[in-house]
Amino acid sequence: MHSRFIHNNDLLGVTKARVEAVSLYGRGVFTTLAVHHHQPFLWSEHWARLLGHAARVGLDKIEFDETSVRASLARLIEANKVKEGRARLTLMTTTESGVWRVKDTDDCKTDLLILTGDARAASEDGLALTISPYRVNTLSPLVGIKSINYLDHILAWEEARARDFDEALTLNERGEIVSTTMANIFWVTDGTLHTPALTAGALAGTTRACIKELAATLSIPLVEGVYDLSDLGDADEIFLTSAGHGVGIVTTFDFHRYTVAVGSVALRLREALRQLTLQTD
Repeated sequence: MHSRFIHNNDLLGVTKARVEAVSLYGRGVFTTLAVHHHQPFLWSEHWARLLGHAARVGLDKIEFDETSVRASLARLIEANKVKEGRARLTLMTTTESGVWRVKDTDDCKTDLLILTGDARAASEDGLALTISPYRVNTLSPLVGIKSINYLDHILAWEEARARDFDEALTLNERGEIVSTTMANIFWVTDGTLHTPALTAGALAGTTRACIKELAATLSIPLVEGVYDLSDLGDADEIFLTSAGHGVGIVTTFDFHRYTVAVGSVALRLREALRQLTLQTD
């Protein structure tokens, strides 16, 4: 995290800032986007998803518009001198509507918090992937939402890291492939690209959507469907997508190793995504 941040469109220093108490129940949503060449990547897609998720968790009194928030993000990127990095936008309630509601408070106030940080370092050896022992509950009202109540993802990620893996594949209660703890997953079998359908519980990632469009542009066949672990057993390539990873190539899945060949689907899509970031304005 960098030394300055935005709170309700005000630029503040972390050592002097004071933020009001937030919801005891984690009523809030966030999005993390990449910053390339001092510019937020896929900004409009991230903002639209953030507002959509805010509505789904009951943050319906948001006083911030896209233009002012984009301007605040630009100020923060400039203040923190972010050329290549990440930014996180969070919308969260500061007044509780549950059993711990503050007395004499009628309206729920929604706060905006914007942070920036360095880009995640990419491993030259690729990503090591394992299987998470925890399951995604597709009946949860938070499934598919980037809620600030994110502890289940963090615990799953930490469990994988404790076993010296970079990420963990998550399954839902039916044993269907969902994603990894913090990224969407794709794999290639016999030249066809596959990714789990959102009905399995996956997040509608902005990078995921971008990769789907790039695959169509490159005439790479893509199938979204319902898959189990046996479908990954025949994969020739596996890669992850997120704002932090971009296209993160998996070279180890448990005890299986993958060799990234020149001209592979993953490398073609990673290069296409890189070219797209050069057009950021």
